[in-house]
Amino acid sequence: MPRKQTHAPQINTSSMTDSGKANLCRHLRHAAKHFPEQLAVAVQSHPRRFGRKATTAQYAELNFGELHRRSDQLAFALNQQGLKAGMKAVLMVTPSLEFFELTFALFKAGIVPILVDPGMGVKNLQQCFIESAPDAFIGIPKAHLARKLFAWGKASIRHRVMVGDHSPAERLLAAVMACDTSYREMMRQPNLAEYPMVTKQDADMAAILFTSGSTGTPKGVVYSHQMFEAQIDALARDYQIKPGERDLATFPLFSLFGPALGMASIVPDMDASKPITANPDYLFAAIEAYQCSNMFVNPALIERLGQAGVRLDATPPRQLSSIQRVISAGAPATIASIERFSKMLNPGVEVLNSYGATESLPLSKIGSKALFETTAKTDNGGGICVGSPISGVEIDIIAIDESDIVQWQDAQRLPPNQIGEIVVKGPMVSQSYYCRESATLAAKIQDGDSIRHRMGDLGYLDDKGLLWMCGRKAHRVDVAIYSHADFDGEQCDGASGNSAGIKRYFSIPCERIINTHPKVKRSALVAIKIAEVTTPLICIELSQEVSCDETGKLYNELCHLASKHPQTNGIDRFLIHPDFPVDIRHNAKIFREKLAVWAQKYAKE
Repeated sequence: MPRKQTHAPQINTSSMTDSGKANLCRHLRHAAKHFPEQLAVAVQSHPRRFGRKATTAQYAELNFGELHRRSDQLAFALNQQGLKAGMKAVLMVTPSLEFFELTFALFKAGIVPILVDPGMGVKNLQQCFIESAPDAFIGIPKAHLARKLFAWGKASIRHRVMVGDHSPAERLLAAVMACDTSYREMMRQPNLAEYPMVTKQDADMAAILFTSGSTGTPKGVVYSHQMFEAQIDALARDYQIKPGERDLATFPLFSLFGPALGMASIVPDMDASKPITANPDYLFAAIEAYQCSNMFVNPALIERLGQAGVRLDATPPRQLSSIQRVISAGAPATIASIERFSKMLNPGVEVLNSYGATESLPLSKIGSKALFETTAKTDNGGGICVGSPISGVEIDIIAIDESDIVQWQDAQRLPPNQIGEIVVKGPMVSQSYYCRESATLAAKIQDGDSIRHRMGDLGYLDDKGLLWMCGRKAHRVDVAIYSHADFDGEQCDGASGNSAGIKRYFSIPCERIINTHPKVKRSALVAIKIAEVTTPLICIELSQEVSCDETGKLYNELCHLASKHPQTNGIDRFLIHPDFPVDIRHNAKIFREKLAVWAQKYAKE
């Protein structure tokens, strides 16, 4: 049975550490000392019976004292297996008690966790292993089987740990896949002593987190101890997360911050790499069982939970009465999905939309009430408002430039209301990519003793200092113009030109205009070649079927809609696609590169 919530403990979340004393686990040690019986982690499961999942959930729990002791025990065991401070270990374990215990054990031992998204594909995973050269592989049986089949990390991995090997079949797999030891074996080695936690300098590497690869080749982001501390500090200060809260944790990395904030992480029974497949009833049950006050959900889950909780046949909508705060990140959620989801929340509770990336998160935020007020501007091509910078973050806009910028004084900063590349600076901003010098040079700008990061996103700052997103830099379409009448000049309304005779179309402004058509579910701006000339084209995914007789009418309506806005004026090519390719985690990041190849095949001169 879930543990009842007791009084809220007090915890110091200050990101300041003494020189040479940095380690994320200092927060866990503090919690274990001051409120050891307080719930730290709860994991929901639905055991299978006769091949089907049970309808009643079970919950496995750890309090702060237990999590601290068990991660200490594992840290000793990892050392006994030959893993030492400074080594790197890939961790491919599903969200579970073991995931928390192992991750904190790695941090305590000074072993660098390498976190990858299994959904990035076999080829990308292989590249991640080559670049990161892990010393150890810690994973569930399926992960070890894939490691063996695809020879992941064959050249560097010397230590292998199996997690979850409790069945005879899995023990056989462990033998076949040459695993050195198992999680269960390590936990059978009792050690009552407190582990001497390895501490580092703030700038030292604490972990390697690979980007998803949804907008390019995955890159290993070097996370320093300072970055983790800054993220914890931001969640406590800017998002007002307090000790004693309970969070529905649907994203593994964010779930680790719960115990560091004195907040319990409640992990629902779902595939975190494919949130669109989550069973809403499981998540609603976990919220109810633990009276969760916080939710971290991506746009795919906001849409899925909203549809399940606010149905035409459900009157009134399901109420999430315990929720005090909803944090959304990963991709922009649609206004419609946020409005639907908000019907389940108490009056005054907002969905906080956060902007950032693996390299730097969070950077800015905007509440749903303020976001709703920007709808008209967004629908008319003004971009998506992602709010104001959080404390300690500086956001600038520089001129679009494909070349490396070594020094900040060499960057051309733009005034308000001009679209350019978003550049950020702050304590949660990464300093480099792991073993990717060219990628580091392309994305980082030296600014005195600090680093500024080029987000690869385009946008602008308005007169109030609010940041507006206009899409990825790689997704813009530059078209040569040949007369003064075609030249719009630089502007913040989504279409721009420059002195070189280029008119620019930006993905988000163009697509949001086209999406206002009632028969359009979503759209995607791509570039094709017509007689060797770059030409903008918009792919359309329909919200309702259109007969052959109606396609001509739809085409004329879309051309008319595009002609009314400077952001889309000049676009007169549209193709209907049956089902856009999107990333599996967010179900929102469209693979425009794939659509461009498809569109080129069907485009006619």
